[in-house]
Amino acid sequence: MGSEKKLDILALSSIPLVMTLGNSMLIPVLPQLEKKLAITGFQSSLIITVYSIFAILCIPIAGYLSDRFGRKKVLIPSLIIAGMGGLICGFASIYGTNAYVFIIIGRVVQGIGAAGAFPVVIPTVGDLYENDDEITKGLGLIETSNTFGKVLSPVLGALFAAWIWFIPFFSIPVFSLLSILLIVLLVKVPIRQKEGEAKQTIKEFIHEVGVILRREKKWIFGIFIIGIVSMFTLFGFLYYLSIRLEQAYGMDGVMKGLYLAIPLLFLCLTSYITGKVIGKGKDKMKWVIVFASLLSSVAFIPLIFTEGKWMILIIFSVAGIGMGAALPCLDALITEGIEKEHRGTITSIYSSMRFTGVAAGPPLVALIEPFHTFITFIVLSILSSLVGMLFIKVQGNTPQVISTKKA
Repeated sequence: MGSEKKLDILALSSIPLVMTLGNSMLIPVLPQLEKKLAITGFQSSLIITVYSIFAILCIPIAGYLSDRFGRKKVLIPSLIIAGMGGLICGFASIYGTNAYVFIIIGRVVQGIGAAGAFPVVIPTVGDLYENDDEITKGLGLIETSNTFGKVLSPVLGALFAAWIWFIPFFSIPVFSLLSILLIVLLVKVPIRQKEGEAKQTIKEFIHEVGVILRREKKWIFGIFIIGIVSMFTLFGFLYYLSIRLEQAYGMDGVMKGLYLAIPLLFLCLTSYITGKVIGKGKDKMKWVIVFASLLSSVAFIPLIFTEGKWMILIIFSVAGIGMGAALPCLDALITEGIEKEHRGTITSIYSSMRFTGVAAGPPLVALIEPFHTFITFIVLSILSSLVGMLFIKVQGNTPQVISTKKA
C-alpha cells in the first residue's frame, strides 16, 4: 500500500469514524435522554432506529448516484447533510417545545446523510486499488475505523453529555466538517469512465443490477443475511449492556462509557488484525466468517444462566472477537466479487442490510426479556454460521468478478 494511497485511506477512514460516532455515541446517553425529554425506553431507542431506517431507504440511491456521477460528488454533500441533522437535534434540545419530535426529525436528516457517506466508502476503496490483497487490507482499515468509532463512542458520548446533555448532537457537524476537509484534500478517486463514453440509462443500470442479484443470489444474499445478524447482535447487546450497567450497577457517565468500550475494543483489534492477515484468499474468508459466527453463538450461551457484570463483559468481548473477524471478510467478498461500475450499488445494498440490523437491535431488545434476548443472539449467530457454510461459494483464492457484459 503506497504512501499516497495511505493518505486516501486515512481520509476515507474518517467517514465511518464520524458516522459511527454520530450514532453509537448516543447509546450510553439514552437513559439520560429519557429523563431530560420525559420519554420511555422504547421512545429513546427510536432515536437510534429512525436514523437507520432512513439510511436503509436512501443507501441504494446513494450507491447508484456514486456509480453514475462519482464517489466524491456523493460523499461530500452527504457529510454536509449529516452535519445539518446534528444541528437540528442540538437546537431542538435547546429551544424546541416539542424537543423529542424535532430530535427525531434531525435524526432522519442525519440518516439521509449517512446513507451517502459510509456505504460509499467501501466501493471507493475498491476503486483505489487493482490488487485484491490491497483492497482487503484497505477494507480492513476501514472496518477498523468503523469499530474504533464504536470504541470511542461510549466514552466520548458520556464525556460530552457530562458537560451538557445535548453536546453529543452538536459534535456531529464538527466531526463531519473535519471529514469533509480530509476528503477534499486527500482523496483522489480514479476516473473510471472514458471521455465521450455514454452513460447507462437508469433502466439499463437497474436491469444489469437485477441480473447480478438473480445470477449470484445465493452468496450475495448470504452475505446480506450475515451482515444483518452481525449489526443486530452488536447494537442489541450494546443497548442491553448500557441499560444493564445503569439499572443493575448504578453506573453512568464516563465510567459506563469505559465499560461499554471494553468489548468494542476487542472487536476493533480483531478487525484490524483480520484485515492485515487475511490476504486475498476467498476460501479463507468464508471459513473465517463461519467459525467467527459460531464463536459468537457459543459465547452467548453462559448468559442464559448468569448475568454478572464481569461475566457479561467477558462474553460480549468474546462475541466481539467473532464479529470483528467476520466483518472485514464480508466487506472484501462483496467488494472484490463485483465489477467496478456496479460496485457502489451492490455494496450500498449490503450496507442497507447492515443498517437494518442496527435499526432492529435496540427496540427489539428493549421490548423482550433478557433471557429471550440471549436466545435470539445464539440462534441468529448459528444461522449466520450455517448461511456462510452453505451459501458462500468460492472458486479457489481468486474472487470471481461478476459481470453482466456480453462476451
